Amino acid sequence: MQKKLLLITLLLLHIYSAKAQKEYYFPEETFSNDIPSPYSYLGYHVGEWHTRYDRLVGYFQLLADKSDMAELITIGYTNQLRPLVVLVISKKENISNLEYIRTNHLKLVDPTLPMPDVSGMPAIVNLAYSVHGNEPSGGEASILTAYWLLASQSDLAKEIRNNAVVMIDPAINPDGRDRHTNWANMHKGTPPVADPLDREHNEIWPSGRVNHYWFDLNRDWLPLAQVELQSKIAWYHTWYPNVVGDFHEMGTNATYFFEPTKPFGSENPVIPRKNYEEINNKFAAYFAKALDDIGSLYWTKEVFDNSYPGYGSTYPDIQGGLGLVFEQASSRGHIQSSQRGDITFQFTIRNQLKTSIATMEAGVKEREYMHKYLREYFQTAITEAGKDKAKGYVFGDETDESRNRLFLKLLLDHKIKVLENDKDIISEGKSFKKGKSWIVPSSQPQYRMVRTMFEKVTTFSDSVFYDASSWTMALAYGMPYATQTIVSGKEIKELPSQTLTFPADGKYVAYMVDWSDYFAPKFLHHLQSAGVHVEVTAQTFTSNTDQGSKEFPAGSLVIPTAFQKLSQEELRKALKEAAVLAGQNVFASTTGFSLKGIDLGSGSISAIQKPKVLMLVGQGTSQYEAGEIWHLMDTKVGMPMTKVDLSMFGRVNLFDYTTLILTSGNYSSISPSQIAHLKDWLSRGGTIISMRSASQWLQSQGIVQEEFVTAEEAKGPESVPFADSRNLSGAQEIGGSIYLGKLDTTHPLGFGYKNSEIPVYRNTTLFFKPSKNKSQTPVRYSANPLLGGYVSPANLEKIKQSSSVLVSKVSQGRVIHFIDNPNFRGTWFGTNKLFFNAIFFGNKM
Repeated sequence: MQKKLLLITLLLLHIYSAKAQKEYYFPEETFSNDIPSPYSYLGYHVGEWHTRYDRLVGYFQLLADKSDMAELITIGYTNQLRPLVVLVISKKENISNLEYIRTNHLKLVDPTLPMPDVSGMPAIVNLAYSVHGNEPSGGEASILTAYWLLASQSDLAKEIRNNAVVMIDPAINPDGRDRHTNWANMHKGTPPVADPLDREHNEIWPSGRVNHYWFDLNRDWLPLAQVELQSKIAWYHTWYPNVVGDFHEMGTNATYFFEPTKPFGSENPVIPRKNYEEINNKFAAYFAKALDDIGSLYWTKEVFDNSYPGYGSTYPDIQGGLGLVFEQASSRGHIQSSQRGDITFQFTIRNQLKTSIATMEAGVKEREYMHKYLREYFQTAITEAGKDKAKGYVFGDETDESRNRLFLKLLLDHKIKVLENDKDIISEGKSFKKGKSWIVPSSQPQYRMVRTMFEKVTTFSDSVFYDASSWTMALAYGMPYATQTIVSGKEIKELPSQTLTFPADGKYVAYMVDWSDYFAPKFLHHLQSAGVHVEVTAQTFTSNTDQGSKEFPAGSLVIPTAFQKLSQEELRKALKEAAVLAGQNVFASTTGFSLKGIDLGSGSISAIQKPKVLMLVGQGTSQYEAGEIWHLMDTKVGMPMTKVDLSMFGRVNLFDYTTLILTSGNYSSISPSQIAHLKDWLSRGGTIISMRSASQWLQSQGIVQEEFVTAEEAKGPESVPFADSRNLSGAQEIGGSIYLGKLDTTHPLGFGYKNSEIPVYRNTTLFFKPSKNKSQTPVRYSANPLLGGYVSPANLEKIKQSSSVLVSKVSQGRVIHFIDNPNFRGTWFGTNKLFFNAIFFGNKM
């Protein structure tokens, strides 16, 4: 009898709970019993627990299996091999006819085609959630949104199914989402704890915000450094959605934000004003009504950047759609206290659900308008291009085929039209060779993306930036380029094939490889891993090679056939494997006597020590900088690197390593005895690569003795209204801008560079003077350094007096200071070689 009463009690509790959940999320809704509810699959109500990504995908697969109005597609995989899925929902007829709908919709993107009849075309709506893995309300809202759209019997749900193709990304960052999901669930209390200090609300390093390589994927829509966004953009260009919802979370004490953002100051200069002044306001009315209906507070027209084109809410704007950022105050767990009371996970999910439905509703109600805008956007792009003085851009690096290919791939991935350059060109004092350079015409539908890649912007309507104020990708790639008035050539659709040079079998004194190519470090690492002895030249020489006379600049690799532990056959095999893997041309010579310059036995040619690298990571260090370095060494060099948590530094014997990397961060936890060990290792020949604020810490410990720039600030007003204080201090920050550096190509850090001018990226107000040792500032700023982005006049003066990269000699060791990040967001291919050189040639300085 007692067991029967218990079962009845549990059943009643379940019925009450289900009713309460329905009333909270879906009051006055009627659902079809043919569509399984989230509870029936998960075993708990949405918001009671954080849902693991595999269960989220499993529910979406169940919906696709049970309904002929849904289809689940996989568009790629994460680094941890989680599938990246999109759930497509529409009426049955549309699901069975998706390819026709897609190809017909794409006619809107091509202004050369007749305008199709848009009156019967469905809206293409993309709802994208959890690009930041520890902003979980969006992923949970995706479950409820999909269920509502398929199961609701309301007139609105039917209208959306009949007149839209809705595509739901449950999580753009599944790896990070699961990291946070496990954290929140493993620390959930019963009852849950609202105290913000509770462990549930304070993740350990790295946070779930970032992906496997600790990248912020919401900054990757432009650079495409990560596999998640590479897959997303490839998919995006097969559809060009009319509307994209980008769902985020913000601080717990906030309310809810939706667009429009701050006028002008937060907007991208290449986007038509119609997007910001007309379309955003048209859609905002739907979001306001949705939140007003449930009494949720919100704000608009303030901060939140819409200018950087690499966000999930801005990239659609630059592709003729409407990108919409939504920001919900976060519970960062199941419940958390805020200034307005406790915020529950369910509350955050409900707000995201309501704006998700409002986004679909607006997309349907305004579908003809948005279809016409999509065509208008690409049509006006060509019209604007016709007025541009720059009819196109010519680019190419004659000595770095790999970097050329990387930049070409970026352009092609963004569907930018590129032409072969069929003649030698001199433009703006720069020379571009036929076959080693390309032309990007301005007159093309992607004209605004062309401007994004090549245009330098230094004037702005605002001086406060949420993020980067400059993103010229040609500068990030260190790509020589110039404007071009005559545009002609054959369009390329894919990367050109690569033909490599390798010596025929023979008796050689040495093999040689030019270090100028981007992937030369990958070649070197592969050789060293195979046990090959490799040397580097500090001076230029010209050798009579198997391919004729060839100049090898400083930094070139020399592989003598003598001194090798491998047989000649094994050496050639290792060389060929490395050459194919890294795409390198290999030359050989039968004599050590050079045609010009030093001979192969010169003291200016020395052995390269095989590096063994350790990087300190963990709480207090920059997860972004550490991730950039980890990703760089994994994917561009293929070199394993030891990552040690800062808390374990006391267990490290530094003499087991050649190089220590310190990213920006707080190193106050390192004890005096550990600092003594660090100093001893450094003085005996160790190399520290120090990023930004880590150099301040080294200075504070007396490990280095450099000087800071102390130029006086420009005199300002004696008093400032309190309301303006935030903007005034914000204007003194350097959110991210690009500067022209002067590179010493004879310095080991400059090996492989032919040009002494190098664009660098700065997003710090840390200013180190050039080294007192006049030969140890390999990168300093030019007299007029600003290339793109915002900087205050006072900070610009400080930059002119400071160094970008400098080296501190410490007895037999050295500290290489990168004040400007050479690996920023996996984008700065033009400065990556500085970092590679620090690792492979650190002991040559």
